[in-house]
Formats: sequence, structure tokens, C-alpha cells
Amino acid sequence: MSTRLLLGDEALAQGAIDAGLSGAFGYPGTPSTEITEYVQRSPEARSGAVRSHWTANEKTAVETALGMCYAGKRAMASMKHVGLNVAADPFINAAISGTNGGLLINVADDPSMHSSQNEQDSRLYTEIALVPCIEPANQQEAYDVPAYAFDFSERHRIPVLVRLTTRLAHSRAPVTLGSKRPQNELSAPTDRERFILLPSNARRSYDRLIRQQRDFLRESEASPFNRLVEGTDTSLGVIACGIAYNYVLEVTGGAPRFPVLKVGQYPLPLAAVERLLAQCSEILVLEEGYPYVESKLLGSPPRPSPVIRGRLSGDVPRTGELSPQSVASALGFPELQGLPASGAPVSRPPALCPGCPHADTCRVLNDALATRRETGRVFSDIGCYTLGALPPYGAIDTCIEMGASITMAKGASDAGLRPAIALIGDSTFAHSGMTGLLDCVNENSDVTIVIVDNSTVAMTGGQTSSAERRLVAICEGIGVQPAHLRVIEPLPGRHAENVAILEEEISHAGPSVIIARRECIQTLKRGSRRPADKGGGK
Repeated sequence: MSTRLLLGDEALAQGAIDAGLSGAFGYPGTPSTEITEYVQRSPEARSGAVRSHWTANEKTAVETALGMCYAGKRAMASMKHVGLNVAADPFINAAISGTNGGLLINVADDPSMHSSQNEQDSRLYTEIALVPCIEPANQQEAYDVPAYAFDFSERHRIPVLVRLTTRLAHSRAPVTLGSKRPQNELSAPTDRERFILLPSNARRSYDRLIRQQRDFLRESEASPFNRLVEGTDTSLGVIACGIAYNYVLEVTGGAPRFPVLKVGQYPLPLAAVERLLAQCSEILVLEEGYPYVESKLLGSPPRPSPVIRGRLSGDVPRTGELSPQSVASALGFPELQGLPASGAPVSRPPALCPGCPHADTCRVLNDALATRRETGRVFSDIGCYTLGALPPYGAIDTCIEMGASITMAKGASDAGLRPAIALIGDSTFAHSGMTGLLDCVNENSDVTIVIVDNSTVAMTGGQTSSAERRLVAICEGIGVQPAHLRVIEPLPGRHAENVAILEEEISHAGPSVIIARRECIQTLKRGSRRPADKGGGK
């Protein structure tokens, strides 16, 4: 055995490789990105023994992983919490069809919204999909989880959701590696109709899934990731989920005097919960994300005894991530010296990199709309270019979720709010923007789409865009008229020319696309320039 210093993301990836992984797929999104990146850098992936690549979006990642596990192999799909919304359809239906090989869905939640639009808690999806969930408490458990979860998945023929949170995903600790398991042999399922979700088949499979809930609870009661640690002071009992258990150990010096139920696998281990409730007059629930466990314990109507404390009671901040200080405060301990009072992220004004092509595109947008700002709006998307909302640009008006720019612009235009401009990146366009453009073409909507093509997924570290070199061909294939498919280079020396082109397309009564193409300044510094597609109108 050897020891490595690994991020939580990396520990999970290495654990999956050592557990016989055959395929790892994902769409980059902080704080999950390093899971797939680590697999891609591994000797196993570089030799071709493990298949790993970035997919167009999270839905296709789950579907690809499901196809690989259909063939009897062990596969996983990784994403951030909002990516699970995109992947919800195959994720939920895979629970009904079941699996053949092992299937892990790794989701990294982002409490405090360090780089996200919300604080969504992925544990809620276990209620919808009726699947088990494992939430490691530290990097060693993150390494140990895949072997356990793959075995669980194959034993019950069910996907397993593995939940990480930002602080665990992006912090390092020594991890002791175990032995390697060979990959599964190719083995297609014999019960083929289970994967054909016609209503008659789906009803039988759903009945099976409902019956399996008892088995999942039994597994959770015996799980190595759940345990009740007895204490001498039963005036308070603590339920610590995931990384919260580490915080409890940190603030108590590793020896809490009160009973602590460590929860790392769901459904909740009810027998252990009942034991804790029976012996304590108060229960403090410490969990990252939503008051998921706290709400379950409160019940409806709320139970009178014991008193349940946590995020809903105000003993723990309702928003943001946990921290040693917030845990210490909830336990009634004195303020920890040298630590911030909460888990709130340090304030640091974000900005586009000096020389970023998006800055020049923002200036083009502002000048082209200078006389139209009373009604003209720029509907933006998720990416570095979203920083165009901030000074000195103030160039965009919305940013809701991946792919919303084009369809929101279409809706606004349909309502009569014009000019309606969509600003979207090359990777986001491939992720979930192409269908919106198809709607615009089908309806001949008066919308101008600006695709900022910097040849990479810059915001998450420079991964390859799945639309690389094909944007012109894609737009032509969707049906954009060649005369209104323009390619510009956002440079200061071409500013006047680019403003004139944008003004022309804004005046066009129909859908038009402008591809603002210039490589990300950071990937250019690393010498990773890639050839671009050619063509593009007048």
C-alpha cells in the first residue's frame, strides 16, 4: 500500500480506478471538475484501458456511463449539483431500469455558491429517484467509497449517488491506497426487457424499486460510513453528516463528550437515529446544504421531544457552508481563534483576465446597443463572459442557467422586447444552446445570437469544448442562413468593424448568429492553440 496527498475529488477518482473502473464521463463544473481530470491524467486512461472524456453535457455523461454499465462494466458520471438537473431524466429512469455493471453518479454540491447559481442539495434527488446516497466525511472515505458503492450497485442493480461538497472536494489530505481490482468482463444483461421502459415493463421495474427500499435501509444500518459514537453527556446528541463529522472532531479535539451519530450513507439509518433520540433531550443536526435530515427529524407536526436544532432553528446559519467556527458556535463552544466567524467565501472582486477576448466583445455589445438600450437587452449565459455584468462593462442583463440565453432572448423578442441579443460561450452552446437556436430558426425569431468562441471551457480550467472547430457547420446545419452567420475577431483594432457587423445583424428581422472567435488568453499562454472551423457569411 502507498500513501498520496489527494484532493477529495482526486481520492474519489483514484478509488474508482482501483475498484475496476472502465469508464469515467462528465461535464466540467466546479467543484467536480477534478474527478474526471484526474482519471484522464491517469496511466490507465492514457493507455486506453479506461475510457474517459468530457461529454457535451451532464445528461450525455450519465447516458454514456449507463451504456457502459449495461455492458457489464463499472462506470461513473461526474458533475456539479446543478448538472444533476440536466442529467435528471436518465438518472431517475436508470433507477427504474436498474443497472448491470456498477454505476456511480458523482455530484459535487457547492454550499456558499463559490462558483454556482444556487445551493442546491443533491440528497433531495435520492427522494425522487429512490436511490441510495453515500456522502464521505474525509478524503480517505472518498477513496474508499467507489469500491463499496460499485459492489452495492452491482449487488442491487441500482445507481448510487456519491455526494461531495466544496470543502471536501477541494482540500487535500493523505490517503492510503488499497489493492487494485481488475475490470469487469464484458457481460450484457440477459433480462433485456428491463431496459425497455415501456409502461408495462416500467411498472414492474418500479414495483421492484419500491420493494428494494427495505434492502437499502438494511444496508444503510450496517454501513461502515454510518456509526453511532456513544458519549458521557446525553443532554445533547449530534447528527453529523459528511464533512460535518470532521468539523465536530476538530472542535472537540477528537473526543466529543456527547453522543455523535456519523451519517455517511442514506437512507438514514433509522435504528441508530432512534437510539440517539431516545437517550438525548436535544439533538443538533450538522449538515452541508439544505436542512434535509433536520426536516425529517422534525416531522409534521413537529415532534415535541427531543428538541431538534440545526439550520431551521437558527442554531446553524441557514445559508452557506459549514465551518469549524459555525459548528463550535452551535455546540456552545467559545470562538475559535484565528478562524473566520462563518463559512462565507472571502470577498474578492472577480474580473476578466487582461487581454480576454470577452472584454472586447462586451465593448462591441455596448457600442452597438448605445442608442437602443431603452428596449434592447443582452441575455447572457454561464461562463467567464458573465463577468461582463460587472464594471467597467455592464454589458449583460441576465444570467440564469446553462443554455437560457438564447431561449430567453427568443421569449423576450416574441413579447416585443427588441433588440434581443443572446450571449453564449462555445461550450455552453454545445451543452444546451443548440436546441434554443433551432427554436429560433423554426420560428424565424428576431434574435441575434453572439457565440463567444475562445476554443476552450475557460471558467473551469481550460477543458476542450465539445463544439470545437464545428460551430459554423453546426449553425448552418440547424438552418441559420449563411448570409446571417458571421465570424468576427474581437480585437481592439477591429472594434469599429465588429460594431458595424453587430448593428447589421440586429437590424435583420430574423435569427442571426455572430461567432466572436479568439482563443482564451490563458490557453494561448500555454501554447494550446487549436485550429478553428472556417467559413461564416459575408
